[in-house]
Amino acid sequence: MHFFPFQIFISDFTKCCKASGLLMVVKCRKENSTLKECLTAYYKDPAFYEECKLEYLKEREEFRRTGIPTKKRLQKLPTSM
Repeated sequence: MHFFPFQIFISDFTKCCKASGLLMVVKCRKENSTLKECLTAYYKDPAFYEECKLEYLKEREEFRRTGIPTKKRLQKLPTSM
């Protein structure tokens, strides 16, 4: 998994929401706006869009081949003794 600069903003927004409880709508506006601006810039970047598209198509191809969603495929199988 790649690290993208917007992950820092996601973390800041998440911390603000957890600390603010129900008042997060009012108290976390700045963090929300910053996150939204950063994400919008990434979504408009053609290289990032292509990278996401290729990753999605790879996962879809694997699902069609196996019938197992990525999330379940990555979970460890229980072992019995």
